[in-house]
Amino acid sequence: MSELATEFVKATQQAAVAAYPWVGKQRKNPADAAATEALRNHLNLIDFTGEIKIGEGEMDEAPMLFIGEKVGTGSGPEIDIAVDPIDGTALVAAGKGNAITVIAAADSGSLLHAPDMYMEKIAVGPKAKGKISLEVPIGDNLKAVAAANGKKITELRVAVQKRPRHAELMMAVQRTGAEVVLFSDVDITLAVATCLDEIDIDMVAGVGGAPEGVIGAVALRILGGDFQGKLLPKNEIQRQRCLDMGISEPDRMLLLEDLVASDNCFFAATGITDGILLRGLIPGDEHKVRVQSFYTTNVPEKHYQFVEVEEQLPHRHSFK
Repeated sequence: MSELATEFVKATQQAAVAAYPWVGKQRKNPADAAATEALRNHLNLIDFTGEIKIGEGEMDEAPMLFIGEKVGTGSGPEIDIAVDPIDGTALVAAGKGNAITVIAAADSGSLLHAPDMYMEKIAVGPKAKGKISLEVPIGDNLKAVAAANGKKITELRVAVQKRPRHAELMMAVQRTGAEVVLFSDVDITLAVATCLDEIDIDMVAGVGGAPEGVIGAVALRILGGDFQGKLLPKNEIQRQRCLDMGISEPDRMLLLEDLVASDNCFFAATGITDGILLRGLIPGDEHKVRVQSFYTTNVPEKHYQFVEVEEQLPHRHSFK
């Protein structure tokens, strides 16, 4: 997988650059379409045989990067692909921070084909790997994480998405004395942050999108962290959707290895707007922008890297 890293990072960079002209324009659909097209175009230049496992939706819902679509030149290793051309389309439209473009990849057959529904999630960094469980109260998890991280519970910082559904969770965290760090969108970057010394986040907990859970799990598997999830089908239609996608026990707790079954995997994200993990695109001279990306592979000596490049913006008339 590491031999394809540069090209996969380039694909996320192209998607971010394509989205940039739409930042703050209050038009999330054109932004998403531009990023999706750019990402797909670059993926189809890469020598691999890919299949979209997590993408923009089903074939009848998405014209590009739909679930099951074949990408790449068809020459090279067989790889499962999970993409989100813009994680945070509303953020881009509003000109707000934390929007990214992201790709995850793993050996063919190793990514969970996650349905587009809610998932209960918990994520921690390497020191707390194996110490968490969705089947115990959040307070028990915080005690275990504090001990593993060599901290007092009152020193823990727990990222929770700012949503009404998390009111009880936030109160439970606060009762332990731990700090709640609220974020609006894009839980993938917060999950990654649990594994980075540069960012002081000890745990991510709450309910969010299942596809994003799988993408985040890929990064955590490489970085040595831990992730657990549980699908939350809201009705029989969604439950049947799980069964149709090969998930025979929709209510089962999913371990990291259930979400991504191979160590041979890859994760990359490029910032569109400023966020906790990445800086957004910065305009430069001659219609160019400075782009920052983060990627991680299963090559130990690389582990993870932040990279910066300068890219040419799309033609001025292509986004009017």
